[in-house]
Amino acid sequence: MDPTNYTYTDAYNELQSIVRDIENGTTNIDELAEKISRASLLIEVCRAKLTATEDEVSSLLQKISPAQEPDQEE
Repeated sequence: MDPTNYTYTDAYNELQSIVRDIENGTTNIDELAEKISRASLLIEVCRAKLTATEDEVSSLLQKISPAQEPDQEE
């Protein structure tokens, strides 16, 4: 599956699986570079999804918050 089409949860879960394999020593040296490359791509996907979500939430919060009136000096 193309990671750019992953949900955040899918990318995060696959990333956790890669980390677990590396930490447990179940990844042989021939697969290590490939797994690190895949992990790097998944991290980019997660960051992009988090940034997009943060931007969307900020935009929505601005729409629903009451308009701020400028401070009036006396």
